[in-house]
Amino acid sequence: MTSTATTPASSALTTGTWTADTVHSDVAFKVRHMAVGKAKGTFALTSATLTVGADGIASASVVAVIDAASVVTKNADRDAHVRSADFLDTDNFPTMTFASTQVKDFDGETFSLLGDLTLHGVTKAVTLETEYLGETVDAYGATRTGFSAHTSINRKDFGISIEMGFGAGNAVVADKIEISLELEFVKDAS
Repeated sequence: MTSTATTPASSALTTGTWTADTVHSDVAFKVRHMAVGKAKGTFALTSATLTVGADGIASASVVAVIDAASVVTKNADRDAHVRSADFLDTDNFPTMTFASTQVKDFDGETFSLLGDLTLHGVTKAVTLETEYLGETVDAYGATRTGFSAHTSINRKDFGISIEMGFGAGNAVVADKIEISLELEFVKDAS
């Protein structure tokens, strides 16, 4: 087996266009449930393109598309409810998209990625706190890079306003949604 070295996170990312390796990427979420726990789930990343210019990450941009109907929470009834008009309404809004607008405060390893998230037909600005994991050449000769990112959103900001309460002021599903991403990209050959 051949081992490959990863460039230090402080190294510049290679200029060019990168395509997400959707098999090795993960889009996950958590939401407070019944006031005492957190329900978790995932979505499938349909596609993402990372464009890196001469300034490296500092001027990079990314556009990502997520399949809203792909939600998996390990409970078929809950998955169907999340896809329904009560929540994501995937019949009318089959995808979620993120398009970056700015990279801020890149220190060689971490940065804030600002962008527009479109969810449930509503577009809002969000900030992803992001970690650059480096660049490497894999065992098959492809150049790869990776990032971890997280943010939180309020579902009501995106028009998902279902209220399901119990007891005195307790919500079955909280408004705050925590989102975490693990993304791998492969540099286009051209």
